[in-house]
Amino acid sequence: MPAPVEAGTPRPWQQLLPLLRPLLTVGGALVAGAIPLLLLRVNPLAAYWSFLSGSLGNFYGMSEVVVKTIPLIFTGLAVALPLRAGLWNIGAEGQLYMGAFAASGVALAALSGNYPAWLLLPALTVMGALAGAVWGFIPGLLRARLGVSEIITTLMLNYLAILWADYLIYGPWRDPGGFNFPLTAVFPKAAWLPRYPGTRAHAGLILALLVAVLIYFIFTRTKLGFELKFVGANPQAAELGGISQAKLTLWVLAAGGALAALAGVGEVSAVQHRLRPGISPSYGYTGIAVALLGKSHPLGVILAAAFFGILAVGGSFLQQTKFPTLFGSGTVQVPVAIVEILQALVILFIIGGELLTRAKH
Repeated sequence: MPAPVEAGTPRPWQQLLPLLRPLLTVGGALVAGAIPLLLLRVNPLAAYWSFLSGSLGNFYGMSEVVVKTIPLIFTGLAVALPLRAGLWNIGAEGQLYMGAFAASGVALAALSGNYPAWLLLPALTVMGALAGAVWGFIPGLLRARLGVSEIITTLMLNYLAILWADYLIYGPWRDPGGFNFPLTAVFPKAAWLPRYPGTRAHAGLILALLVAVLIYFIFTRTKLGFELKFVGANPQAAELGGISQAKLTLWVLAAGGALAALAGVGEVSAVQHRLRPGISPSYGYTGIAVALLGKSHPLGVILAAAFFGILAVGGSFLQQTKFPTLFGSGTVQVPVAIVEILQALVILFIIGGELLTRAKH
């Protein structure tokens, strides 16, 4: 006879629910995403198969998924780390641009100076991370000293960083030999992150995975990880327990800024080899969805980043595919905006799941 379950003890299926919830979120978003596809008279199963075959069914597609996943891991971690302490870093997009700006400054300076080639990549990586850390430190300082919401300040700093980068690209950093296009000069090859031969997939993946492992270690094996969780769960009790929320706020937002900046470093150093307008297709904002879907867990962030990478690459392939029209003759093409709809649905299902969980408690 099985032992009786004590009152308040979660049942086995309830213990698995936190692991299943992200899968249910994605599944619900895909089911809801079938509605606009049906309105376009496209078979949803055929469209989703096109997603998978375009992104994972060939070597080029898989390599491009890696290219998209790398910055999303960084921006997802940039949001997940402060979120562990109950802080919202909405500024990953601007921090990415600041990382790209600082790394570009180092690389462009090397064009006119005599710098050791071996020093260039470490220098631009460190400078990029520092620029992002400063961009995260500013909202942290305003939150810690003046109580200003980090949601507002991180969001506003996004626009400032993007406009600053655009000013440099269209102004003093514009390549004089670039036929008046708004682009900087190509970086020296010593400033290029190594790529896998024949693809745009680059060594930034190794760095992203190492950073994720480091954050997992911090979360699970250090006093700092305990403090982050304690502050996030009960800030008043944490303050009474002697944990300085001000210092923690400064640290996690600055660290989050540095992580997002590494995404920008990778984009200019490995993917583009120069700074150009629109260097990020909203990687910073998508990082918020990545962190939420990954439940702020480093492994979850990696998997969620890969999912959104598949969406991005599969969406481009989807746009080029002609599908037989349902309920009629002829063919129809699916707009790439369907990908944005799916991303929005994932976020809505995440929020809906959180609201239902809170309502039960």
